Amino acid sequence: MKRFSLFIISLITVFSFSCIFFYTYFKESPEEANITMNKVDAIKDKITTMSLDEKIGQLIIGGFNGYTVDSNTENLIKENHLGGFILFQRNVENSNQLLKLINTLKSLNKGNIAPLFISADEEGGTVTRMPNEIKKLPSNSYIGKINNEDFSYNIGKTLGKELNAFGINMDYAPVLDINSNPNNPVIGIRSFGDNKDIVTRLGTRTMEGIKSQNVIPVVKHFPGHGDTSVDSHIGLPVVNCDLKRLNDFELAPFKSAIDKGADAVMVAHILLPKLDPKYPATLSYNIITDLLRKDIGFDGVVITDDMTMGAIMENYNIGNASVKAINAGADIVLVCHKYENIQTAINSIKKAVSDKVITEDRIDESVYRVLSLKEKYKLTDNKINSVDVNEINKSITDVLNKKY
Repeated sequence: MKRFSLFIISLITVFSFSCIFFYTYFKESPEEANITMNKVDAIKDKITTMSLDEKIGQLIIGGFNGYTVDSNTENLIKENHLGGFILFQRNVENSNQLLKLINTLKSLNKGNIAPLFISADEEGGTVTRMPNEIKKLPSNSYIGKINNEDFSYNIGKTLGKELNAFGINMDYAPVLDINSNPNNPVIGIRSFGDNKDIVTRLGTRTMEGIKSQNVIPVVKHFPGHGDTSVDSHIGLPVVNCDLKRLNDFELAPFKSAIDKGADAVMVAHILLPKLDPKYPATLSYNIITDLLRKDIGFDGVVITDDMTMGAIMENYNIGNASVKAINAGADIVLVCHKYENIQTAINSIKKAVSDKVITEDRIDESVYRVLSLKEKYKLTDNKINSVDVNEINKSITDVLNKKY
């Protein structure tokens, strides 16, 4: 009995010293804890000073036509306090023009509460927004065939470098959809392939490469657009997967990316009747809040796919859809086309708050995530004086020569 008591005492002593060791060496220092707390408090304090218009503006990223800023776009910045813009080929004439356009957007935003997200779909391959002077990077399907993680990382790094050179700080990439349906009309070569492991490994490394250049990667299209036969730009795809299939297959690349520090996720316009028979993922509380946030544990920024795509516009009023997306758990509503659509989204969200359909606490929750992301990446509206196209092209040539 005495030996047993001594054994128990020894165990307790070892356990106590282990706890002290781990607490001492792995906890935040008081200084680190204070820095973290001060950042949290500073963002919360900033939100308390913001008007409802400023808050709602931060939850919208909009698109516009043309190579220059028109009065409507200026109004979106100065009156609506828009959180960011998405650029397309329709906004890109050449390198000098693109840099001037981005600098103008930033300059107009100088008086606002937070710097702009300047975003683009820069995936490589056929989906690129870079000026013609910039050499093209390969598609994800090409990268998948090479199947080299270092090559994937360096492609991502190069994507980030060329975007950062112009002041573009957010990239809707990489595509983490597994191209499992050969009849898929919209993913195809944009995917790393039909192999879950390859898409997971290479997609995650590409994300990390983009991130290394202080550009925010937005992984897409959650919970997986690979097994569709309808283009969501035109109509609403239906995917009849149950949760077990999703967990075993489609969700694997997203879970890996989130485990490796993904800061932003784009949600797809796809209907999954076995998870939500009524609403597509973009508008679904079941998918955004229950699945992505609670089950998978993602607490970063959730961005909708473009709300002017056919999947939404053919089935919903864009204002009502924007309200549903926010209530489902989305933080940013992406509206790529037409000033009137952006204004409808803003006004509908504002009215929903007034009518108590959306609580202001729910708005604040998303504003907090958005401002935290901008703070994490130290975004600014500082002007960039010039872009070295030759240096960017040299980087692209170098990475393509080191694919094995």
